[in-house]
Amino acid sequence: MSSKDTTTQEFSSYYLQQCTKEFAEDLDKIRNADDFKGDAVAMLINSLQGGTSMFSAADQKRVGSVNQRLNCA
Repeated sequence: MSSKDTTTQEFSSYYLQQCTKEFAEDLDKIRNADDFKGDAVAMLINSLQGGTSMFSAADQKRVGSVNQRLNCA
């Protein structure tokens, strides 16, 4: 796996973690809605992952390196 692929995967994971923390209440409301069905989970995850495309490879790398330094401290 190339370092670009690793960076993209690490950033995607970090981005999804941050989204779920930030939108936890909203996600719980959606998840508990009467019309929320099991197949909607994949669509919701794909929608959240789509947000990563807003960030350039350089931005993803920069966020990843900052996140690594914070986790090592």
